[in-house]
Amino acid sequence: MKVLLVQNVKTYYGNIQALKEVSLEIREGEIVTLIGGNGAGKTTTLKTIAGLLRPREGKIIFNSKDITGIPAHKVVSESVVLVPEGRRVFSKLTVEENLQIGAYCRKEKKNKLVSEIKEIYNIFPRLEERKKQYAGTLSGGEQQMLAIGRGLMAKPKLLLLDEPSMGVAPIVVKEIFQVIKKINQELRTTVFLVEQNAKMALAIADRGYVLETGKITLQGTTEELKESEEVKRAYLGV
Repeated sequence: MKVLLVQNVKTYYGNIQALKEVSLEIREGEIVTLIGGNGAGKTTTLKTIAGLLRPREGKIIFNSKDITGIPAHKVVSESVVLVPEGRRVFSKLTVEENLQIGAYCRKEKKNKLVSEIKEIYNIFPRLEERKKQYAGTLSGGEQQMLAIGRGLMAKPKLLLLDEPSMGVAPIVVKEIFQVIKKINQELRTTVFLVEQNAKMALAIADRGYVLETGKITLQGTTEELKESEEVKRAYLGV
């Protein structure tokens, strides 16, 4: 079943066209990755899906519903959640307060949130150790864990992850990618992963797309992409 369908989307910053008829699809239960160089339009793609940018042309269909151009808070209400590049945690709030904010749109009773926060701590034990600590004092890797945990508190059916490895120590990157796989398999959350670390992304994803200067230039299973000479040369250092 197709969870997300992006059809011929064109997105602009003023008069500058960032996305040029981007089309892609994500099926339920998949991890799909979007790889590409700096300035290719990867973050713009996620922001357009998440409602932070309005496409000038094209359609975005989620669970058979047209969500093209609807405000970001309504996209979250449809269970599409973006974990942004740079983490964007609330630095002057504690770890636990950040997690509570993640469930804001759901308006759940407090006792239910307590049990759901416990589930996040089971996924990220380090966050439980630091639950009363201000988020701004965490390491880059811990902040990334918190950002993902906060996103999960919104109970997404589709989790959009923007560069989760950025600014994170290499040893922690491996842990974060293992957790992304766990979220997909155990929580049955569909994941759309934007990542410059193509090797790590292709190691956990089912399928992938390559974006260059606002256009999808390649697509296929991760095995197909790993065998592509273009991908090897440009993104895998082979």
